[in-house]
Amino acid sequence: MHMGSEIGGTSAAECAILERRMTGHVALITGGGSGIGRATALRMAAEGADGIVIAGRRVTDGEAVAAECRSLGAKARYVQTDVTREEDVARAVQTAVGEFGRLTVAFNNAGVQERRAPLEAQRMETYKTVFDSNVGSVFLCLKHQIDAMLQEGGGRIVVNASVSGIRNPNPGLSLYSASKAAVISLVRSAAMENAPRGIRINAVAPGRVLTDMMLASGIADMASVAAGLPLRRMGQPHEVAEAVIWLASDASSYIVGHILSADGGFLAS
Repeated sequence: MHMGSEIGGTSAAECAILERRMTGHVALITGGGSGIGRATALRMAAEGADGIVIAGRRVTDGEAVAAECRSLGAKARYVQTDVTREEDVARAVQTAVGEFGRLTVAFNNAGVQERRAPLEAQRMETYKTVFDSNVGSVFLCLKHQIDAMLQEGGGRIVVNASVSGIRNPNPGLSLYSASKAAVISLVRSAAMENAPRGIRINAVAPGRVLTDMMLASGIADMASVAAGLPLRRMGQPHEVAEAVIWLASDASSYIVGHILSADGGFLAS
């Protein structure tokens, strides 16, 4: 759901006093056409990003977000991207470098969730789709983003994981949970490998956040789910975007290989 005159949950008037944490940065956001990806793109634009590449499958949504970013004063470009295809990922990275001169920030946000069902009812084709989309895509993105960032002497990468990769709260979504656990391991390994080379890699682990994926998850009573969280409410995409921006900014300069849970207290409960 788009928020009209609001920018990732922040009113247009308030944007004038936002920190400019993204000034000087060129960012690539996968899955940037909706939800957490869109909220992050708009926040980056509002905070002074020099250039933003929105990568995703849905052309209409991606073009709309790029236009919203431009309305906030940022240069922005949408690139139709299937993150399971290496040529598409490479093209998105090359677009950032070719059009904006460099790539310094990436948010690898794209992912999918299987239809809720017991493990024994899942099919091998579904397993491949979930792992290609959630784990294989992160590998491909890291591979090409790291290469581009090394040319600039460093950068910051944030990956969207999930609390499901730490503690599975979703019976019937075992493949999604397993894929996110793999993502967390991949992030930590990549972070240790690349920190000495000037690239900081971290992840956010959202909990119950009102996105298209959550709304399509098959949960019948969202109110009961929200009531079971310590904050007694679901999260909003812009609240996760704030965590992403922090990890991508100088404010987190000593944070490496960290999984930041934006979960309303779920893991602590």
